[in-house]
This record gives sequence, C-alpha cells and structure tokens, in this order.
Amino acid sequence: MLTTGRCNLSCKYCWGSFPPAIVPWEVQYELEDLRLLVESDPDAVVAFYGGEPLLNPEFIRMVMDNVRARRFVIQTNGILVRSLEPEYWRRFDAVLLSIDGVREVTDFYRGRGVYDSVLASAKWLRRVGFSGDLIARMALSERGDVYRDVTHLLELGLFDHVHWQLDVVWSDGWEDFDGWARRYKEGLSRLVDLWIDEARRGRVLGIVPILGVLRVRLFGGGFRLPCGAGRDAFAISTDGRILACPIAVQESWAVVGRVGWVRGPEELRDSVLIGEPCTSCPYYRYCGGRCLYAYRERMWGDEGFRKVCELTRHLIDEVLGVAPEVEELLQAGVIRRREVDYPGFNNTTEIIP
Repeated sequence: MLTTGRCNLSCKYCWGSFPPAIVPWEVQYELEDLRLLVESDPDAVVAFYGGEPLLNPEFIRMVMDNVRARRFVIQTNGILVRSLEPEYWRRFDAVLLSIDGVREVTDFYRGRGVYDSVLASAKWLRRVGFSGDLIARMALSERGDVYRDVTHLLELGLFDHVHWQLDVVWSDGWEDFDGWARRYKEGLSRLVDLWIDEARRGRVLGIVPILGVLRVRLFGGGFRLPCGAGRDAFAISTDGRILACPIAVQESWAVVGRVGWVRGPEELRDSVLIGEPCTSCPYYRYCGGRCLYAYRERMWGDEGFRKVCELTRHLIDEVLGVAPEVEELLQAGVIRRREVDYPGFNNTTEIIP
C-alpha cells in the first residue's frame, strides 16, 4: 500500500521520489473502498510502502485504526520513525529498515548520516516496545560485499533478519559487473558455510535468502514467486490503481484493477504470471522466476537476465548442498523448525535477491 510517491532521500540506485503525475504524493481514493477490499480477505497482510511511507503518517494511522487486517508491515528508510507513535509501532508484525551494510557503503548510496540514523531508529523501536520481526533490508550494489555487509548487520545485535536485493533492474552505473559477480558468488558460499557452522552450534542466523530456499526444500511449496507479485500479492498506488508489482508504477501490464472496482482477492489472484524460460527451469521451484518486473521488462537485455539467473542458481545450489545436514540437525533437536521455517507469512522480503 503506497502511502505517497514522495521520498525524503535520493539514493543512488532509485533516484528518490516518484513524479507526482505517476505516483501522486497524496492518497486519492476513499478509505471505505479500501476497507471493503482488505477486509474481504480474512488473512490480509497490509504493508505500507512508498516513496517513504512515513511521509504520510496520517494515512497509516487512519488505515490501522479503521481497517481490519491480519497483519501489518512497513518498509521504511528509518529516518522518520518518530513521526508515528509507539502504540502504532507495537502493532506491526514486521518492520523493514533500509540499510546497505557497513557505514561507508550505506552512506555512499543513501546519504551521509543515514547509517547512524537507521541504527538509532532500530534502537528506539525496541525501546518503545516493538517486539515483532525487525529486518535489515539491503540494496546490494557494486561497492557492497555480501559477506561483509550481511555479517556486519547481524553482529550489531539489532536485527532479527537480514535480506538483500541486487541493484540489477535499472542501474546503469556498474563498472565491472562480471568481476563483482565472481566476488558475490564467493561471498554467498562463505555465508552458507557460516550459516551451517552456526547451525551445528544450535544458532540459526536470520539470513533470509538462505532460510527461504531451505523452507521450500525441507517443508515443501515453491513453484511461485516468493514475493507473490501478480499471484497473491498486489500493490495499491496512491491513485487507486492496483498493481501486480509495487515497482511497476507506470507499466500498463501491471495494472490489474482499481480500488472500488475490485470486490475481493479472487478477482486479482494469478493476474500476471511468470512464463518461459523460467517455468521449465529446474531452479523454478525455488526462485519462481526471481522478479516479475525484471522478467517482464528485461532492462538489462536477455544476456543481463541470464547473468543474474546465474547468481540465483549459485545461491540455490549452495543452500541445497547443506540442506541434508540441516534436516539432520532438525531431527536431532539441535535447531528448531520455527527458526528455519521462515517467513511464516508474506512479510515483503522477496527471499530471492
């Protein structure tokens, strides 16, 4: 649910606010129409998104006070958390704070001082009683090192889980993607080694892509986009358009309805689906096509699409390599299913970077 198209940052990989003509900076539909749509689904998860959603805290309060949903989630850059009162934060099931790893990387891409602001916000949220899942949501770009940055965020002791998305949709600023990709694959292998070493000691690290792949391998499911885009997860833009994907704000293929016109989730389900070459790929069970927007737009062309697929395959192969031992650890009671079977609901972590 986009609360605004406006943002208070201008990060190097997403350029800040949406133009108001594409995503208006104020919500333009009726709350009652939204309420009827959300409440038609008894298991609805409402996730506030933007722009920066906390630039419109009044709308967040209004929705949380007047619309019944099973769960509430928010993705925020973390700068404005005090604009929403503690009693609202205590009602969230998951909060995703955008932070890209170590200070120098985060501040380079997101702005000077952002790293310290996000950590201060994470500490404040815990102090005021937020007890849900606190997730560090990284954008991983050329200056990022997946092993260094993920382990750094985990070692802070503030975040329950860490997830990252690759800066491989719009970006044209890569100097040596192939060289970075080799280092990225090495970092993934080291992360999986670290994860299984800690699991042997009875500690489950909250590394979302590892957990998401293990969940499918050990507990079933899969064969769909983990984020649910176009199938059972949809974005409501501020102008009332219902979109198959929250980043597809100006693509006609993504518009699947409008608030006030759609009466329930069954009218939206399976609106926009992944096709070939993904559906016949042996990795499809785990990645589901990785990203609906990237699949449809191919802004890096087919060759770039294949290069990102190779990174996905490497992640899946590495995780599947330790899955038999994870199963043994579960059976022996060294680790517990509730720690590995993650996420328990669609908390907007896309699982596959």
